[in-house]
Amino acid sequence: MKGRTIVLDHIGDLETAAYLIDGKLDDILIDDADAPRAGAIFRAICDRPIKGQGGMMLRLPDGETAFLRQGKGLRPGQAMLVQVTGHSEAGKAVPVTDRVLFKSRYAIVTPGKPGLNISRQITDEDTRDNLLAIAHGVFDAPHGLILRSSCEGADETDIAEDILAMSALADIVLADAQGDRPEALTEGDGPHTVAWREWTGRADVVTDTGSFAYLGVLDQIAAIKDARVALGEGHMYVEPTRALTAVDVNTGNDTSPAAALKANLAAARALPRALRLRGLAGQISVDFVSMSKAHRKQVEQSLRAAFKADPIETSLVGWTPMGLFELQRKRERPPFPKALLRDI
Repeated sequence: MKGRTIVLDHIGDLETAAYLIDGKLDDILIDDADAPRAGAIFRAICDRPIKGQGGMMLRLPDGETAFLRQGKGLRPGQAMLVQVTGHSEAGKAVPVTDRVLFKSRYAIVTPGKPGLNISRQITDEDTRDNLLAIAHGVFDAPHGLILRSSCEGADETDIAEDILAMSALADIVLADAQGDRPEALTEGDGPHTVAWREWTGRADVVTDTGSFAYLGVLDQIAAIKDARVALGEGHMYVEPTRALTAVDVNTGNDTSPAAALKANLAAARALPRALRLRGLAGQISVDFVSMSKAHRKQVEQSLRAAFKADPIETSLVGWTPMGLFELQRKRERPPFPKALLRDI
């Protein structure tokens, strides 16, 4: 299978979306039935400040708790709108922000931040002028509006409808911001909606039931069970623990400096995909094959290039005194459910 393909299907009862490049699984989104989705909006109730951190614990519906990093000026019992920013591990508070956004394929409505902006990735002045005209023709709200890069080449009616839909949703949610009890105001987007929003325009879309099986997606997902990732003549092991994810890079039989550099560069290129497919985040510690300081610079450059194209925010912390390379990765997604892996 050549080209880029989006496959929308289910694994068990869980909605799942897969992104294939030339038939190879490059990304996967799977719903998490046990936690609020990223992007979900709640009316939360401030509970208690966290001394020393400047944050605030919040009450959500069904007895869940959330953590807001910036709690200055908030008081217990106060109602506020918050949006889920990522995945929360079992027993931990849900990470949220008070900067609520309403995001569609073409438009982002930003309450409290007025102004009309167009993605800087759209450089053609005529296109930008046309998009401004579309926005001014349908958008009359106190909110801000950002037109995304996907607007370039898109149907004008579709863009206008997206703007109107997100603006209307913002008005409805903001009108329900006050209350004396926590409430879920939006559910957040599931994998299929996120795939349509973020991936379409670059790929063909397959929605047939059972398409994961006949397109070989299930076989590739099953390979995630193996910690070993092939790197041509070398390999690496990607093994999550409760505290961090450890990555160990190895050469094959050739232990020369050239072979070490080759394996390390291959690992740097393969690491974002390996983490993405497994849903791994937090602290990542990579034990590359021993190499010279000059080769370290090449490997670090390769890492930066690889993660620049990755959709999940990752900070490259750098080398430790022991020669490990550390990264910090945002927890935007749940780890792939182990129970499902056992069943595939």
